Amino acid sequence: MRTQPAPAMSTALDLIAIGRVSVDLYGQQIGSRLEDVSTFAKALGGCPANVAIGVARLGLKPALISRVGDEPMGRFVREQLAREGVETRGVRVDPQRLTSLVLLGVRDEQTFPLIFYRENCADSALCEDDIDEGFVASSRSILITGTHFSLPNAASAQRKAIDTAKAHGARVILDIDYRPNLWGIGGHGAGESRYARSARVTDVLSSVLPDCDLIVGTEEELHVAAGIEATLGAICRIRALSSAVIVCKRGPRGCIVFPDRIPDALEDGLVAAGLDVEVYNVLGAGDAFLAGFLSGYLRDEPHEVSARLANACGALAVSRLLCSPEFPTRAELDHYLAYGSSHRALREDSRLNHLHWATTRRDIPKTLRVLAMEGRSELRQLALRRSVPVERLARLEALAVDAVARVAAGRGGFGVLLDGTHGAAALRDAERAKLWLAQPVERPASRPLEFEAASLAAHLEPWPAALTVKCLCLYHPDDRAELRAAQERNLLRLAAACRALQRELLLEIAAGGHGELEESTTARVLSRLYELGIRPDWWALEPQPGASAWERCAAVIAANDEYCRGVLVCGLDEPPERIARALALAAAVPLVRGLVAGGSILTGGAQAWLAGEKSDETATVEIAARFAALVEVWSTVRDPRLDRAERSAN
Repeated sequence: MRTQPAPAMSTALDLIAIGRVSVDLYGQQIGSRLEDVSTFAKALGGCPANVAIGVARLGLKPALISRVGDEPMGRFVREQLAREGVETRGVRVDPQRLTSLVLLGVRDEQTFPLIFYRENCADSALCEDDIDEGFVASSRSILITGTHFSLPNAASAQRKAIDTAKAHGARVILDIDYRPNLWGIGGHGAGESRYARSARVTDVLSSVLPDCDLIVGTEEELHVAAGIEATLGAICRIRALSSAVIVCKRGPRGCIVFPDRIPDALEDGLVAAGLDVEVYNVLGAGDAFLAGFLSGYLRDEPHEVSARLANACGALAVSRLLCSPEFPTRAELDHYLAYGSSHRALREDSRLNHLHWATTRRDIPKTLRVLAMEGRSELRQLALRRSVPVERLARLEALAVDAVARVAAGRGGFGVLLDGTHGAAALRDAERAKLWLAQPVERPASRPLEFEAASLAAHLEPWPAALTVKCLCLYHPDDRAELRAAQERNLLRLAAACRALQRELLLEIAAGGHGELEESTTARVLSRLYELGIRPDWWALEPQPGASAWERCAAVIAANDEYCRGVLVCGLDEPPERIARALALAAAVPLVRGLVAGGSILTGGAQAWLAGEKSDETATVEIAARFAALVEVWSTVRDPRLDRAERSAN
């Protein structure tokens, strides 16, 4: 029986998803049994949470109602939801239970072993008290899932949410989301199973169908909801119980939508053909499909449009490994719908991959003022001349971090470029101070470019996620062909490693010391590297000979990567009047977003400090004063209006 809706009220949210949320651990050895997997990639999972993230990436305003544990994995879930734009007021912290955990693997395109660790987990304890009526009333729709009707307390919570939503004129969306072993059918080892007959499940779901406005499920899920193992018969049975729009998911074949009367043949419904892509991992693809459909449905688009969006989202997700981290953003989805892909394995499409990366990476301040601890060779030689243990340089790094933190005084947009050799303590201090962080990978002064480590992947993998990879390349466009080829090979290796390990890249180009620095020199380098497919998150460029040179660089970047975070001016170890002029030229260009300073700021007093002639506090104050003076020069020449507007990532 439908509740009579109250008059419509203004709402702050588009969707509240209710139910499962987990930490998913995906086996990274594709083709292996779970028994043989040795490393895992962590991601946020669970059908409602996945859908909430999916619609957020497509520009809607979702929330989640669930529970997590009072432990690191619970904090990861809440923090990741917030980063994705999902409202977390409804995600309660359960002090008695742990966050749900799932282990998943990929054997082949038909076999996806899966184990749910859900014994007395936090989200299974969802109850009526977790459903705040005012919160539910603030949304235009709610998403309920079949799985959470398997638990009496969670079922009561979802029914309360349904009643509240209907009373306030909101839509009720059901994802049947049938996992037999979560209903106690098949045992713990049957996590991969998607269908098993169950009269109990049919009875429970049948009682929910009349209150729904949209029902989404695979053919097998529609069978269990109706208790009929023939798809057309099942859909007819559901229509007898509900006037909801029914969406039948058919995997690679796409979907069929039934908005009203059920025709005499399935194919007489509104058919939206699937897209021909390689199936890499089906886990989570249905959640991406639903997010895509809702991005149209909740905007009142025609069902044909919603189905097209759904199929495209499902295709992008099924071609990648993880669940929600792999779901598309609006920019990525629009590009795919407009241009398609020449790759059947979509994960091999470099343009789509770049769009995905650039529109899902972490938010950071738009402008940066960075102190570089990088006079590695110079400082080490200084320490050796003074017979000071090189390890003492780690203390100097810590002092420099303290100095930058003092200048920042809690403001965003300040950072440090650490040495990476002795800086573990400095790294921890910088993280606590909430500074932007980067660390070099190149061998100092190498030309052609070489790296400190033999294996880039092994070197970068242990780095903290927020640590940006910095690389200086001494590259001039008029270098001999053999030298340029050697440089480019290593830059391509670096770019590939950064993307594979999800590390941001700050690429510094220095051409001036290796040939004539003309107005077009640096722009020519940038053009060549973009031609190779190298798209760093940041560029660091030396002072240019004139305004035209900066404008040419900005034009090349804008033409090749609209999502580039920007350019930082580096190489500022010059007399004050020359630094002021260099910064004034750069600051006039909107795409220049700050500076990287080092050189004399650190080495100026390092010799006396290393010799014990200055205290830690004196050295810190001096470093802070020199850095603050340079920051003040930038602030004086930079028009603050250039840093106000922020581009949307989606």
